[in-house]
Amino acid sequence: MSDALARPVGAEETAPRSNVLVVVLAFGGIVVSLMQTLVIPIVPELPTYLHASSSDTAWAVTATLLAAAVATPVMGRLGDMYGKRRMLLVGLFMLVAGSVTVALSDTLTPVIVGRALQGMASGVIPLGISIMRDELPAERLGSATAMMSASLGVGGALGLPAAAVIADNFNWHMLFWTSSALGVVAAVLVLMLVPESSVRSGGRFDLLGALGMAAGLVCLLLAISKGGDWGWGSGTTLGLFAAAVLILLLWGFFELRIEEPLVDLRSTARRQVLVTNLASVALGFGMFAMSLVIPQILQMPEATGYGLGKSLLTAGLVMAPSGLVMMATAPVSAAVSRARGPKVTLMIGALIVAAGYGINIALMDQVWHFVLVSCVIGAGIGFTYGAMPALIMGAVPASETGAANSLNTLMRSIGTSTASAVAGVILARMTTNLGPLSLPSEAGFKTVLAIGAGAALLAFAVASFIPRRGPAADHPTPTTEADTREAADAKA
Repeated sequence: MSDALARPVGAEETAPRSNVLVVVLAFGGIVVSLMQTLVIPIVPELPTYLHASSSDTAWAVTATLLAAAVATPVMGRLGDMYGKRRMLLVGLFMLVAGSVTVALSDTLTPVIVGRALQGMASGVIPLGISIMRDELPAERLGSATAMMSASLGVGGALGLPAAAVIADNFNWHMLFWTSSALGVVAAVLVLMLVPESSVRSGGRFDLLGALGMAAGLVCLLLAISKGGDWGWGSGTTLGLFAAAVLILLLWGFFELRIEEPLVDLRSTARRQVLVTNLASVALGFGMFAMSLVIPQILQMPEATGYGLGKSLLTAGLVMAPSGLVMMATAPVSAAVSRARGPKVTLMIGALIVAAGYGINIALMDQVWHFVLVSCVIGAGIGFTYGAMPALIMGAVPASETGAANSLNTLMRSIGTSTASAVAGVILARMTTNLGPLSLPSEAGFKTVLAIGAGAALLAFAVASFIPRRGPAADHPTPTTEADTREAADAKA
């Protein structure tokens, strides 16, 4: 068949529209991911700003985590049912509303409320990936979803130095006015340039399932994130873990017995989806160790013998190139997936992340060492973030894409939350004294780096069990008119 006959009708006209769609959705993803690092420069000052204790102001971070965990899978399911673009706009509205709430606040309660609203915007990235599946031609989908998925890391990496500059030169409220302005721009661009997908599952929303999942996740993540403060052996922490296990077991039993569940656990149990999600938990753990260790070592006093005594802005600038590397790696990840399959891409990325941590254990004396490490790990993250949505979408029908991608994002979040808790315990126990101060020791940091490398290697091992090829991976079962039409076109 000649190139002229092989090229889809209207391909020349479709390409510019596809490019615009990718840019707008990726920009929205970066804006939403900025909220993760937005508050970091002012965390030590929040007790002074809000006239509250440090343990209370920590809820400004915890509230975002909990809200994101609950909202992401719910928004994914609602997107499948009622329109992915519509729910994406709802997420951006939550981001703007939360940002404005915090920007107008000087007390703790409205700040926590605003940060929770910001967390509810986390579903924007998996929804954007799902829109791409519905709207983009097959040859563009791999690189586009890789870029959209990488936007989560890009926003986080670029957000830290930007937030540090704003916090150093303006009132702290300006951080959230900036966030709200970016959210408005993203929402307007989506309204103008992103079409609503016709791929919808319809049906009735599983409210009881949503409440059960929310209760279980809140108990689990609250125990993980606050266990270090409350004591890992305390009745509160152990009670929350026990409640999480019981609630999630009952929730799973209920979800398997209703016709229109919030999460289709039978689809989730497919080998390709299940193993990818398990690998995502390990990767979420492994990826976050970099964000915990590198900024701290850079800012530690030089008198410790291993700290570099740099400012938060310098630490942010060291981390920033990793975001650019993630974005640059996205098309490479897509090319490898096309040639060898996303399973191979995921495994390569996990090995690169592990290698980055190994380099960091050996090299941690100069600023350029950390720039090198952040770039290597960023490249690995770019590979893995591009492969995971490809694996998920290759195993579920288009009518379930939003919920499936959202669940995968949640798995990564559970991994990062666990990494934060584990690293906190290690760094609190392995300390060194500097005058009256007790600081995390060099051995403590290296232990966290080694665990990060181990988590990445575990992800590599888990990913090896993903089916390389199969009917589900190549031809998702068509369950909607759009799916049927796509399958017919592919056969033709």
